[in-house]
Amino acid sequence: MITQTSASSPHPSSAGLAFVAACGAGVLWGTGALVVNVLVEKHGFTPANISFWRFVVGAAVLLAVFGGSISLVRLRPVLLAVLMAGVAMAGYVLLWFLGIEQMGAAVPTLIALCLPPVIVTAIAVARRQEQADLKLLLILLGAIVGTVLIVMQHSPTPSGSSSNSTLLGVFFSIGSALLYAGFSMISGRISIALGAGPATACLTVVAAAAMGLFGLYRPFSWPADVPPQAWFLYLGVVTAALALLAFSWGAARLKPTALTVATLLEPLTAVTLSSVLLGQRLDAMQWFGGALLLLCIWALGKRAATKASPQPCPAGT
Repeated sequence: MITQTSASSPHPSSAGLAFVAACGAGVLWGTGALVVNVLVEKHGFTPANISFWRFVVGAAVLLAVFGGSISLVRLRPVLLAVLMAGVAMAGYVLLWFLGIEQMGAAVPTLIALCLPPVIVTAIAVARRQEQADLKLLLILLGAIVGTVLIVMQHSPTPSGSSSNSTLLGVFFSIGSALLYAGFSMISGRISIALGAGPATACLTVVAAAAMGLFGLYRPFSWPADVPPQAWFLYLGVVTAALALLAFSWGAARLKPTALTVATLLEPLTAVTLSSVLLGQRLDAMQWFGGALLLLCIWALGKRAATKASPQPCPAGT
């Protein structure tokens, strides 16, 4: 299994841009959460159906742009890693949605987003790829607390959930977190080996194929009306192709801890847009959580740029 080390110690300015790219991916995914909510609530589509077409449209766009630059010679040595990472990418989205189906959005989102930074940091420290100093631990703790404050009040667990549903929801959510952590640790090396564009195209194709297997259990359908079609295209082009490309570019230049913490901007973006566009009011603790999360992300970005040594960026991206 290919794991992410310290990428290739990019130049500080490159590390800073990579962190911005990872944050951008989180923001774009946050806008996608709002769109998914509209498609589910107003148009009746299942999250799995939405995710499948999101990957299919994203894969089509990425292949159109980067398909010609995919090198089979470079792909062959990392083919197993690409397959594993693509399946993990589809799997963590699917398990997250299954967890939401069982117990509402709040707890699964907390587990699926807050557990990965802890997992990848623990593994990085164990492998001596990350120095677990007090500053890093405080940043990580602050980011997790900020996320908890943002999400916990946003979508309560349904009151009718049984204990079995709750346990199943927690099980799905932990599985999602483990797969996302694994994906974050593998994707950087794949991006270095293939280049960010070709790597993202290959991973999205595998994710679409893996998600398609779920269609054997619950058949997927493309919307017949124009408004949902436009939302599906937005999800595929912006939150799949563009966001995953930014994530892959950042993954090649960042350590997994920085990568996973940066994408915690996803729930902050989703909650903020819900407040602005859907009239869902934020309480004081959510605003405090958002400010705390932004502060921690800023501190981690500054740390990532400071710790980067002045060496060339990885080739082929």
